[in-house]
Amino acid sequence: MAAIDIQNIVKTYGEKKALNGVSLSIEKGELFGLIGPDGAGKTSLMRILVTLLLADSGTAAMSGHDVVTDYKTIRNITGYMPGRFSLYQDLTVEENLNFFATIFGTTIKENYSLIRDIYVQLEPFKDRRAGKLSGGMKQKLALCCALIHRPEILILDEPTTGVDAVSRREFWELLKSYKNEGITTFVSTPYMDEAGLCERIALIQDGHIMDTDSPDEIIRRFPLPLYTVKASPMTEVLHALRSFGQAPQVWIFGQEIHFVASEHDISEDKIRQYLTDKNLKVDKVEIITPGIEDCFLWNMRKS
Repeated sequence: MAAIDIQNIVKTYGEKKALNGVSLSIEKGELFGLIGPDGAGKTSLMRILVTLLLADSGTAAMSGHDVVTDYKTIRNITGYMPGRFSLYQDLTVEENLNFFATIFGTTIKENYSLIRDIYVQLEPFKDRRAGKLSGGMKQKLALCCALIHRPEILILDEPTTGVDAVSRREFWELLKSYKNEGITTFVSTPYMDEAGLCERIALIQDGHIMDTDSPDEIIRRFPLPLYTVKASPMTEVLHALRSFGQAPQVWIFGQEIHFVASEHDISEDKIRQYLTDKNLKVDKVEIITPGIEDCFLWNMRKS
């Protein structure tokens, strides 16, 4: 039995379809990532799973419990961390933790082993009000509160948004460790670089799941050679590449441009010569291994 089973979920707000037939299956103990930009439908799906929102149609179950009929059970076996900090800002760190432990009929001491690695960082600030914590410390406190009752399933909605790079890395190391506790972790993020930290991921855009698999397998399925091009002026290079080859796909990637065309016989030399013939200054043309962001953009444009 899957820890999380989602079948054909549809959710509409007015004329906007936030989720359009979403189906996913997440195994027990898995660290699963939902990857997509703002407005893709991530928060709507997670709010449905934690029984805060009703779907228009479709079904979802957490550890075999239906999210509509068994909502009381689900709230006891699930830890939820929303995207916006939602703890009591006027309570101290320790008071927030004690409050949530009491709600679930437990104590900090009883499940201390599960939150130890996070709490040792919070302990020097245990008497500080939650609203006065830094962004990274707020997220760690929220995670502690979500874990304090030792849930079977942990639902985290964009937990690292607005957090510094070091805190982000520490946060993901903690998430990986929960597999040893048998906890299933379902986490959403708009950061494509975090996809590789998950065992499996789903790419979501406009309420559609575009692909689901391990990050390595999604990258392996990229169908055509991908080139990175560094040339100037960038705007003219971008327009030129959009006219090169059959059905070219072109997107900006930092200070470079990533380019893929339908033909397999396009080469680095041909791209370089094409741009040079247009009087553009070419610094680099290389074939590269795609990343998750490239796969996301490819799937988005294809669909």
